[in-house]
Amino acid sequence: MEEESKNGFAAFKLNKPLLAAIEQLGWHQPTPVQEKVIPLALEGHDVLGIAQTGTGKTAAYLLPLLARLKYAQSPFPRALIVAPTRELVMQIADHFKQLAAYTDLRCVALYGGVGMKAQLEAIKAGTDAVVATPGRLMDIYRTGEMVVKEIKIFVLDEADKLMDMGFMPQIRRMLEILPRKRQNLLFSATMPEKVVRLSEEFLEAPVQVEITPSATTAETIAQQLYYVPNLKTKVNLLAYLFEHEKLERVIIFCRTRQNAENIGKFIARKITPHLRIIHANKGQNARINAMKQFREGSLRVLVATDVAARGIDISQVSHVINFDVPLVYEDYVHRIGRTGRAGQEGIAITFCNPAEKYHIEKIQQLIRQAIPVVPLPENIDIPPTPFEEQQAIAREIDRQKRRENPDYQGAFHEKKSSKAQKPHKSNARKIAHRKAAKKRK
Repeated sequence: MEEESKNGFAAFKLNKPLLAAIEQLGWHQPTPVQEKVIPLALEGHDVLGIAQTGTGKTAAYLLPLLARLKYAQSPFPRALIVAPTRELVMQIADHFKQLAAYTDLRCVALYGGVGMKAQLEAIKAGTDAVVATPGRLMDIYRTGEMVVKEIKIFVLDEADKLMDMGFMPQIRRMLEILPRKRQNLLFSATMPEKVVRLSEEFLEAPVQVEITPSATTAETIAQQLYYVPNLKTKVNLLAYLFEHEKLERVIIFCRTRQNAENIGKFIARKITPHLRIIHANKGQNARINAMKQFREGSLRVLVATDVAARGIDISQVSHVINFDVPLVYEDYVHRIGRTGRAGQEGIAITFCNPAEKYHIEKIQQLIRQAIPVVPLPENIDIPPTPFEEQQAIAREIDRQKRRENPDYQGAFHEKKSSKAQKPHKSNARKIAHRKAAKKRK
């Protein structure tokens, strides 16, 4: 491996068109995941890759895939790459075109949110590779226009997210229609049990490549955790950070669309108009344009739900702020992985209220490290928690305790049970009548 690293990408014996594209992109040395995956994939092995986002894994599977396809041949696709979100599909297709710049290899991206007509026409025109989300891939396949009999290489990217998003049924149907004789590559940032089971279903004697232990965070990311009592304090802390810290290019993650909208409006009103909000309700063009503007630097802030956690490949993100703690714990790794990319340093800040502390503890177990706690600044306003928010937090903490201990009855159980022991008024009268009748006798 050391010799390969010294000789750069030339050590992999890639063809001249690929080396020319690599040179044009300004890449000099392969990343660790590329050093391990490329030789294995070139030899035709099935690969199970565990690698964080931002480690160069897309090129790790695209370079050997392009090398094996060599040049355009059949009108039917010979490689299939499946990813969970349209943003990620578009990003992979863009990488493909950059690396295939000096070849005649073609790529079609299939994703939802837009009409199928243009995508069907692209498939009919002929392609060497397809990059697709599972749902749209099966929609196109059912039209009868997509022929899969010549697919020789199948890549499943971000497998953990595919599982979290409930795509297992579509993936199983996909595996049924693909040729049995093919090379398989599966990549995942984390390795939960469901991904292990999936890998066992279709990988043939895979070689496992684990660049970092499953669900670890990049060393280039400085993590910070603030414990806050309520929503208003989160908002005040956000305003404080924008005023006192160098938040140059920031992604703020919210759990819900409503929070994303509210936080976006607050920032636009109080801090900067140079922001966009993206979530599942935003149109495809709006999301593409927001991502493009953020990448080009004309936007300072992107407010997003987890729909964007996997689809942003921008090397200059200075800060990620988790306004809400994610409930899917693996998403924490993917959210903060938007900063500290390509060897650069980044800062990931998380706001945690009392009801979210439970999830922070689970996240710390997953990443096998404690997130450093930072005390709240002395001069930020910490208003009292409104009654309704207090009740919502208390109910959520009760629910968490019941999840850990099914016998836990809740904070108010004793009061309820003492009331339950008092007989109903009508029953009390009957008992009194019976006692009086006994005395008369």
